[in-house]
Amino acid sequence: MQQFSAKELATLINSRLIGDPEQLVGADVVIDSRKVTPGCLFVAIVGENFDGHDFVSQAVASGAAAVMVDRELEITAPQLIVTDTVAGLSELAKGIVAKARAESGLISLGITGSSGKTSTKDLLSQILTAAGNTVSPPGSLNNEIGVPITCCRVDHDTDYLINEMGARGIGHISWLTSIVPPDIALVLNVGVAHLGEFGGVEQITKAKGELVEAVPEDGWAILNADDTQVAKMATITKAKIGWFAVDKQPEISAELVATAEDIELDRLARPSFTLRMQFGGEVSSYPISLQLSGRHQVANAAAAAAAALAAGVAPEKIAVSLNRAKAQSVWRMAITQRSDGSIIINDAYNANPESMAVAVQSLHHMVAEQQKKYPKAKGIAVLGDMLELGEESAKWHHKIGASLRIDEVFAIGEYAEDIIAGARSSGIDGKICEHKDILSLLQVQPGDVVLLKASRGIGLEAIAGQLVEGVEL
Repeated sequence: MQQFSAKELATLINSRLIGDPEQLVGADVVIDSRKVTPGCLFVAIVGENFDGHDFVSQAVASGAAAVMVDRELEITAPQLIVTDTVAGLSELAKGIVAKARAESGLISLGITGSSGKTSTKDLLSQILTAAGNTVSPPGSLNNEIGVPITCCRVDHDTDYLINEMGARGIGHISWLTSIVPPDIALVLNVGVAHLGEFGGVEQITKAKGELVEAVPEDGWAILNADDTQVAKMATITKAKIGWFAVDKQPEISAELVATAEDIELDRLARPSFTLRMQFGGEVSSYPISLQLSGRHQVANAAAAAAAALAAGVAPEKIAVSLNRAKAQSVWRMAITQRSDGSIIINDAYNANPESMAVAVQSLHHMVAEQQKKYPKAKGIAVLGDMLELGEESAKWHHKIGASLRIDEVFAIGEYAEDIIAGARSSGIDGKICEHKDILSLLQVQPGDVVLLKASRGIGLEAIAGQLVEGVEL
């Protein structure tokens, strides 16, 4: 954020101020005392396992210029006293965004979907960064703390602000859009991720649709023409509608359409395709070769292109940025080629049925390609739980196991038995194992392809890290 005096911050969030009102604060807003920067604002968040108030003195000693707290503390730095620091952080973010909109014409973009949010955000960020000053969250900061933290990075020079918007229930995205109203809403898909929390696909659709409902009439809702649940959202907004699609031009009359066609994958499942962009009566096509693995990245690229068109970026600049784009977030289809010719796919950041299915498809493709050079190359999957699927958890884990067309599968977690039962129904050797035993059980040979994927809490990234230890990434 730009610099404010402590008094200006107190006015912005309607808080009580203790300490020097003229103390300058900025540019960072920090919630982790280990990441304090000189002159920053430290916000003391009360979490399930910690209380940020216990670290306020450490933050001030490390250089924080002021703190936001819910009670007065014995420190020398100015204190912004609020009832709830999460709410106070949100008010700060809201004020900073509103000020930037008034002063610089900031364009706000929101992204939601059951899968692909972070990968699409990373692609869109690289397109917009080439076009202007862009603020985008690192990783997956998409909740009631992550979104405000991202918004607080905006200053008077920011042209574009990108936010991922996740939801754990009805009303969550509406609340996030009250902090940062979108000029452009991008909805990728509606799947069964978090099914256990929502209770059904219709409820998930309603939650994702809250982003579309928040767009003003002069804004844009960018929708997936290939997803029937997303396509229906065109009826819940008065905003302009743009579309993206894969494989064929959608049978929709619209001013803005981005379509990816003629898709081919290389040996590492990196897609090349033709990107057709239609906007304002002009139609142009460009060859795109992504440096990211997985056919699903094609839809992410088309979605990012459509959103960038709505933000005013020229088609040729979109194409250049997509061809240059690199992976920016960790443990998402991260490919490492070892010296013996084997390949490790670290996709261990998170998992749901949709993202698991596309990872398995990439594994199948890479194994087939490897066998052209290494006839004995095996496909090996190390899979863990997909969390938050509720009563249908066993079904989805069995379904993933049954979809495998590889040589070996190792499963870990509460639903490991269901994965293995599915795999064995397809004639695949499978083993249920403990986290500590995986490395000793894996017998990776030259040319083999190993996929590691599970929900974040399973921790398979540590196993992937050991498999590639010493390999230059």
